[in-house]
This record gives sequence, C-alpha cells and structure tokens, in this order.
Amino acid sequence: MLLVAMMLVCTAASAQGFLKKIGKAVKDKTENKTEETVDQAVDKVFDGIGGLLSGKKKDKDKKSKDSDDEDEDDGEDVTVAKPGTWTCPNPECGHKGNTGKFCDQCGTKRPDNTPAEAQYEQSDFVPGAVAFFEDDLKTEQMGEFPSKWDLIEGSADVANLKGFKCLHFEPGSRVEPLMTNQKSYIPDVFTLEFDFWMNDPKTELSNCYELEFKDAQGDDAYEIRIGESYDKLSVTCRYLSTAGDWRDSGDGKTWELKKNDWSHFALSFNKRALKIYVNNKRVINIPNCRPAVRMIIHQAEWGGFNGNNNYVTNFRYAKGAMDLYDQTVTDMDAVSKAIAESGKFVTNNILFVSGKADLKPESMEEIKKVADYMKKNPNVRFEVQGHCDNQGSDKVNDPLSQQRAEAVVKALEGMGVDSFNLRAVGKGSHEPVADNSTEAGRAKNRRVEFIKK
Repeated sequence: MLLVAMMLVCTAASAQGFLKKIGKAVKDKTENKTEETVDQAVDKVFDGIGGLLSGKKKDKDKKSKDSDDEDEDDGEDVTVAKPGTWTCPNPECGHKGNTGKFCDQCGTKRPDNTPAEAQYEQSDFVPGAVAFFEDDLKTEQMGEFPSKWDLIEGSADVANLKGFKCLHFEPGSRVEPLMTNQKSYIPDVFTLEFDFWMNDPKTELSNCYELEFKDAQGDDAYEIRIGESYDKLSVTCRYLSTAGDWRDSGDGKTWELKKNDWSHFALSFNKRALKIYVNNKRVINIPNCRPAVRMIIHQAEWGGFNGNNNYVTNFRYAKGAMDLYDQTVTDMDAVSKAIAESGKFVTNNILFVSGKADLKPESMEEIKKVADYMKKNPNVRFEVQGHCDNQGSDKVNDPLSQQRAEAVVKALEGMGVDSFNLRAVGKGSHEPVADNSTEAGRAKNRRVEFIKK
C-alpha cells in the first residue's frame, strides 16, 4: 500500500527509479536488519514520504544548543551524559545519555531503579552515612497506599510511571514518611534525597512539590517549593532564621526543565546550614536556618492554581551531612564518624575467600581502621557481626557467618586490640539490607558490622 501511495505521488520515471531504491532499502531493513546507518537513512526517507502523503512539509530548521525551547524528548541521539541520564552497562555498547528504561542504542535494560542517578562528584553534596528511612517502592502493590508512608490529607497511592514504581499523590494532598515517633524524627545533621517527576508545561499542568519542615513545636521552620517557571525548574525556600525572623532565599532556578522526566532532589542540613541541590547542582545555600524535626510533602498551589498530580520515588533520609564550612575534608576518620552518627560501623570492604572464613589480604586495611579506633578508645566494646547473602542454605550460612566474625576478631586481636572488648556474632542471611535478587544487592548484604555496646 505504501508503494502504491508513493507511485501516486511520484509519477515521473525518475521518481519510479527512486521508489525502487527505497523498496530495496526497506527489504534490506526488514529482512536483513541492515546496519544502523542505513536504518537511519531509510527512516529519514519514510519521514519525508509521510510528509508528502499528508501534504505537509516537516520543519527541520536547526535549533541552537542553548535554546530554552529545546525539548529533551525530541528523539535526537545524546552523546554526552547529562545529570539524570545513565550509561549503558553493555561492554559492547557503553552508550551515554540514555533517559528511558532501555538503552537507546542496543536496547539493554537499565541496571537499577534509579530514575535520576545522582553524580555526587559533580557537586559538593555528600550523602549521609547512615540511612534511617529508605523507600524505592519496589515491593509495594500497585494502586494501594504504600506501607512506609502516612496520609495526612487528600489521596495517594502506588503508581507506575515510565517503568518505575512511585508514590503518587493528587493536588492538595499531604503525605509523610511513617516513623516510630511521627512528631520528631529528623536529627540536627541529616541529608534528604528523592526523585521527582515534572510534566512538560506546554502540554500539561505544571507539578508543584512543597516540602514543609516543622520544628519541635509543630510550627514551620522552613518551606521549600519546587516547580516550573518560564520553562525553567524553579526552587524557592522561605525559612525562619536563627535570629528569629522570616527570610526568603529568592528564586534558585536550575538549568532547563527536564520535561516529562525524572529529576533528583537533595538536601543537606547541619545544625543551621541548609543546602539544596537539583540534578547535582546546588541551587540554594542558607547559612543560618532554624532546625526541623519533621517533614511533610504537599502538592500545593503554584501560580494561583492547583497543579498536576505529583510523583516521587527513591526516597532516602540519612544521618550525617557535610561539615560546616568544610565541603571536602573532615577531621574524623570513617569509623569515628559512623560511630558518632549511628553507634555502628558497617563495611563491605572486609572480604573472604568464597565459601570460607579466610580473610583476603586486602581486608587488612579496613580492619586496621577499626583497630586504630579501638586503641584510641580503649573503653569501647564492639559486637562484630558477620552477614551473608542468601546464596546457600541457612545450615551453611549461619556457621560460616559466625566463623567469619571470629576471623575478624582474631585479626583485631593480632593488631593489639583487647579481646575483652570484642564479641563475634554470626547473623547468617537473616538481616539483609538490600535486595538479594540482584548481584548489587547481594554484595551489600555480604558485610561486617561493628556495633558499639
């Protein structure tokens, strides 16, 4: 039918010869899966023919790279990775700048559930060391209210947006993490991260995310708004200063809005210093802000009207943050910092021979860090816990984890640590911290924890 339609448009002999060439290219493409360059050429011809048949000419004027109207979903190949994109893990491909669920070049599936991968080396953001609330909603049931959240007002449920499970809440709704102490759970030093969805404001209503941070009395400490403003992603913060007066951070616009896509939000708070990041770019830096103990997410009004439904995923609260006035160096070593923040030091860098309790040589550097800490703090007692992934039966993993914990204790004793302050405990695979169905998750579960007693 396509060839007949083309013949009706192109009646000249030269046009018929052109159609024969097109037919051959189409045959090669469908039967032999011709090389990518030929495919692209054929696709361009089809585009041109479609325009002729519809009586319209497709506008292909060149656009400036710096144009504010450039749409990230225009289908053009991205050769340089941008924040929020991902690189294909296929060693034979390695294509950069992918934004969807599959690689644009080879079709390899995205390796994890991270809509907007944070690239911390591109900013001064330092994530907290110990997470006290995490939710990627992977295990939640579609259409139900998520088990780790609480609904304060409106309506919310679990949705699937471009292949990623997320928390969906309607205009005017308020939600917050479900915590043991619902009224006070945010420490003085913490980080917050999550991914959020933004519509294309040219075709749909804009999204608006309002983060309401409350103090111990239940009053507002600071309020952050994220939304669209003139095709830019706009972030504002109204806050109560340590001096007691209300202040406005102004409008911290980031680069062009990522339309119909995920973006990454990050916040770092240290006693009074508040820093806000979007897609790895710091957009707000407040030196003196009143601390908060609770946070509520609100789908608020933006520009005088209620926006579209909101979506968030990959939510993470963690203790610890960037040191005040010091973005790169800390006076505390990793063990001391972890113990000060959470009372335990967790490491995946103590390695064993597969299926055995024999320590690998490269493990000694990590064990030495613990030994140095304990010799500086001779009154500290540690329960040394060995953890395994779920590969193998409990009959094998339980004693193996005990033997591995004992091997670490023995190594510490050999470095001069008092054996009285050490106790080995094998946990087997009973306390996972990640998904055992993936290799990355199993690697996180194979760990040693030093619990301060």
